[in-house]
Amino acid sequence: MTDQAPDYPGERLGLPREGSGSIARLGRRVGALFVDYGAAYLISGFFGWDPLAILAIFAAIQIVFIPTLQGSPGHRIFGLRLVRLDGAWTGLWRPVVRTLLLIVVVPAVIWDADQRGLHDKAAGTILLRA
Repeated sequence: MTDQAPDYPGERLGLPREGSGSIARLGRRVGALFVDYGAAYLISGFFGWDPLAILAIFAAIQIVFIPTLQGSPGHRIFGLRLVRLDGAWTGLWRPVVRTLLLIVVVPAVIWDADQRGLHDKAAGTILLRA
């Protein structure tokens, strides 16, 4: 084992530095989050813009679209996909765990050297460029 820091996020995981299959960078992640949260906010207008409705709709968007499209609408618009560490389908429970931790916010803003948030680490997932 070496103490040398990786040259780029994802190197320790055997991922490419850039392009398809590389770690999703902060700008794309934030853009995708704004798209998904914005959609949830707009849809919540049918419920009087209730803050709990916004969170529930945001969670539903994540939980429904991640297993079906390998990412939320925001992820797909920004050219991202969510997979397990081994590249396989996320399944049904991983998006639920990931989303619940994402809503709490704190796990999503604590990252490791590979730019994986605690919510992704707990779910065993990784957000990659498509």
